[in-house]
Amino acid sequence: MIKMRKLTNNIIGMNIIKVVLFLILAISLNAQVNRPNIVFILADDLGYGDLSVNGGTDVKTPNIDKLFKSGVTFNNFYSNSTVCSPTRASLITGRYPDMVGAPGVIRGVKDQSWGYLCEDAITLPDVLNKAGYETALIGKWHLGIESPNTPNERGFKFFHGFLGGMMHDYYTHLQHGNNYMRRNNSIVTAKGHATDVFSDWAIEYIDDQKNRDSPFFMLLAYNAPHYPIQPPKEWYEKVKNREKDISDKRAKNVALVEHLDDGIGRVIKALEASGQYENTIIVFSSDNGGHLPSEASNGNLRGGKIDMYEGGIKVPTCMVWKNRIESNSTSNVIGVTMDFYATLTYLAGIEINHEVDAINLRPDIGDKTIKKDDRTIYFVRRAGYKYSGLCYYAVRKGDYKLVQNSPFEEFQLFNVQEDPLETVPLDDNHKEFHNLRYQLSQHIRKAGAIPWQKKEK
Repeated sequence: MIKMRKLTNNIIGMNIIKVVLFLILAISLNAQVNRPNIVFILADDLGYGDLSVNGGTDVKTPNIDKLFKSGVTFNNFYSNSTVCSPTRASLITGRYPDMVGAPGVIRGVKDQSWGYLCEDAITLPDVLNKAGYETALIGKWHLGIESPNTPNERGFKFFHGFLGGMMHDYYTHLQHGNNYMRRNNSIVTAKGHATDVFSDWAIEYIDDQKNRDSPFFMLLAYNAPHYPIQPPKEWYEKVKNREKDISDKRAKNVALVEHLDDGIGRVIKALEASGQYENTIIVFSSDNGGHLPSEASNGNLRGGKIDMYEGGIKVPTCMVWKNRIESNSTSNVIGVTMDFYATLTYLAGIEINHEVDAINLRPDIGDKTIKKDDRTIYFVRRAGYKYSGLCYYAVRKGDYKLVQNSPFEEFQLFNVQEDPLETVPLDDNHKEFHNLRYQLSQHIRKAGAIPWQKKEK
């Protein structure tokens, strides 16, 4: 009788354990199914004023405009740097670029390369993979062309794009005569304009994911409108016929942006057609400001790409999530590219247990009572040629911004709330001048403990 009772208790105990395990599995699977997809669209060198939603009068961008109107617009959003690689490094690591080895542009030529992505940096796709996401990079990488710093080795399960930086031709897709187009580790030869190629590849990936149970994260990083300014002929002619007083160079830039807008529209339609749009967070941003020699427009902002003035680092940015983020809403918090690391993981219900510099922007969306962001934000770029391999910086805290556009010029302090065009520098004796310079020195001190150079073998 006692043995029978023990056997019965053991059976009941085993069944309880099975039920508990089943419930844990069910909860886990349900959490995974309900997690949102994420599509991050990153333009390359897009000018702040080169969107009609931002007041561009000679450019028409209906698809990007619709994104901005469908979610939250970040009115005070910045790229982490004035150039490509540092901002991209911050996006996928949630750190300042000089904290993860990428203060400048990463190139294939050693004496012209000013960074090396730290091998121990924990990337956004690394974190999402562990949470059950499928992860993909479609388009431009620009964080290394050799192992171990290739997309597949830095967390992306799928890569279909361009390893290098700028293409010297949007149709041949070559850089210095090299073909850096890849599908994972395989060299591929693509046909057509790069913007169309990347849009097509993104649509293919979206269609492939629609019948899968796992959520996905896709970073869609276009080369456009980075120079060379090479739009398809028919798009250029359309702009020239429409805008009677436009210069040829400006018309090409406008056409390249409008062609990009068309590609983004096709990608959004693919999300809608596949039934995945409602459960997809969409972010749109640029890696830095517009390139003025190419006649990009940064609106009323001073400067452009390479400058630490607003035109070089303030970028048009929005986030959309149907029925979860209010349409036509705005956020005035000061954000930077790296902040999406913390924001997107939060929205996906993922806890970060390692050090990041990013903050979660979500509490400010739709909540007008949030305190104004009073953190100190640092912007850095290291470069060669006229910069002699040195860094130059900007620092932003509240309304004050410390600016340097060359390592050989003095810092200037501006109140960008009162002087958004950065035309009247404040006195060097202003308390914030000394405060921000001191804080920058401590950031440099901390970043200097991490080597950005690749170790010699």
